This record gives sequence, structure tokens and C-alpha cells, in this order.
Amino acid sequence: MKDETGEILTLDDVAAYLKVGKRTVYRLAAAKKIPAFKVGGTWRFSRTDIDMWIKQQSMESLNACQIDDTAKNPEK
Repeated sequence: MKDETGEILTLDDVAAYLKVGKRTVYRLAAAKKIPAFKVGGTWRFSRTDIDMWIKQQSMESLNACQIDDTAKNPEK
């Protein structure tokens, strides 16, 4: 079994992992909206950091939905 802790991904790897285009990943990285770093001018990503970022995005989305539901249906 392969230990994926500390695995470093390329831009292509992350695009495939997230099922989005390479341009989208590039834009997110350049805007510092996704955890990334450059090595020799090319973007690299830590799988652990990407997984944590995905969880964070999911939690923020869930919280936004809950806040929206509360605003639409305030308790009496």
C-alpha cells in the first residue's frame, strides 16, 4: 500500500484529481485560493494540503447553506 502522506502533485495531477481544467487550477493557485507553491517556476501541490482544502471548501459551503436556510426560515 502506498503512503500518500507528503505526496507532491503537479498542476495536471490536481486538475485530474479535482476534475477541473488545468487553467482553473492555475488561476486558483495564482490567486492564492488553493494551497500551492512553485518549484523552478512550475506549480506544485501537497496532496495533504489539497485534501484539507477540499474539506474546508465543503464545510464553508455547508455553513453557507445553513445560514441561508436560517435566514429564510427563522425559528419562532
